[in-house]
Amino acid sequence: MSIDIDAPYKSRIREALSDSNVRGAVNRAMSQLADRRERAVAAIDNDTMRDEAREIREHSIRNLPKLLRELEVNLTRNGCKVHWANTDIEANHIVKTIAQTCGTKTAIKSKSMVTEEIHLNNALEEIGVKVVETDLGEYIIQLANEPPSHIVAPVIHKRAEDISDLFQKELGMEPTLDPAIMCEAAREELRKYFLKADMGISGCNFAIAETGTLCIITNEGNGRMVSSLPPVHVIIAGIEKVVSRVEDAVLLWQAATRNATGQDASVYFSMTSGPKKEDHADGPKEVHVILVDNARTNVMEKGYADALMCIRCGACMDVCPVYREIGGHAYGRTAYPGPIGSILTPLMNENLNVGKDLPFASSLCGACRDACPVKIDLPRLLLELRNDLSEQKITNPFQTFLVRSFTALLKHPKRYLTMTKIATLISKLSGTKTNTFASLPGPFNRWTRSRVLQKPSAQTYREIREESRKQLKHKDQEIG
Repeated sequence: MSIDIDAPYKSRIREALSDSNVRGAVNRAMSQLADRRERAVAAIDNDTMRDEAREIREHSIRNLPKLLRELEVNLTRNGCKVHWANTDIEANHIVKTIAQTCGTKTAIKSKSMVTEEIHLNNALEEIGVKVVETDLGEYIIQLANEPPSHIVAPVIHKRAEDISDLFQKELGMEPTLDPAIMCEAAREELRKYFLKADMGISGCNFAIAETGTLCIITNEGNGRMVSSLPPVHVIIAGIEKVVSRVEDAVLLWQAATRNATGQDASVYFSMTSGPKKEDHADGPKEVHVILVDNARTNVMEKGYADALMCIRCGACMDVCPVYREIGGHAYGRTAYPGPIGSILTPLMNENLNVGKDLPFASSLCGACRDACPVKIDLPRLLLELRNDLSEQKITNPFQTFLVRSFTALLKHPKRYLTMTKIATLISKLSGTKTNTFASLPGPFNRWTRSRVLQKPSAQTYREIREESRKQLKHKDQEIG
């Protein structure tokens, strides 16, 4: 990773844009994911699926307190121990307490965004627990000591050469670029931990209230082993993951899979309803479910409940022109990059200054809204968040001054006409024969450094309109 994710926003952007290897890897992977997604959703009635998925998520968020109470009752009835965590600190404390009580030395994990969000691995390592990621992508970035750069494909920023070098260094693998050999090297190493782990930790894609069932989507089978081999299974889920019925979870599974990886269905869809029964040969003896708020309630109270409908498919990232250029690490130290992360990151921090620049890392082209399987209007939420930041005077003062000045200009036709005439005069006097400005003076050159600025027309719209009117009037007189 060449980007310092703790550096200021503009520094991260410059670093990302200057790294041709990362940009190339991200662009290739994004194009492949977007193409697969297009084929997968074209094979079904995608509009109907989006409408139904939206309805399910709206119902879940609207009835969140009721569904969470129902979920807790049924999880408890199934033999699970339910814990509630208001913050990341509380969630980590609960997991650490369980680990210490059970004498946990080694914990294996399946892919989980909420555990990235609360930095669970670091918390467990503080008390001497060895944590091993078992999703291949997560395992690679764990070896590289990097955060994930994409919700679905955490290692999307790395080339095959980078992974090969890493495996040679960390696993003693012989030099190769053969994906099968590299996968086998990781599998051999991970198998040891599957067999000796004291605790399995997973996230949760959907929590079914009516049955007290937790669902995990995977393609590698690691989620199933994490949830069944160790004697203790800890499931960590954001409170927004709850759905009402089994049918809801199944439909959202289809929507998530088609939009995340372009598959008709994921290889595995694991459903866990509690610890093993006395007559069962396999399964954990204890199942702990930790339901995490961590500012999700604040997101709803601030008027951004739609953002919690997200099913973490990553489709918005795959089509986002900004993400495709800068990758996930340029968004900073957040579990959620891309368009949805640009909304969640500042809102899920008490201080809006954290991630304050992210809502502006968007062209507002609408591609994310059109791709979202639950029809979240991401551009609208980004605009609303920009407005909130501006009203709280968190945005750049100079930028605010420019926007307000331009607004004042548009409100007065005579001033606007004067400025357009000045602009056309500057265009005529610029002396260049091209239709664009190569650079602008002073602070304005930041714009032309990375963008093409078209010169104003030699004539204003009003001048062209008046000229056209005169020509038409002249023709009418000739005909008459």
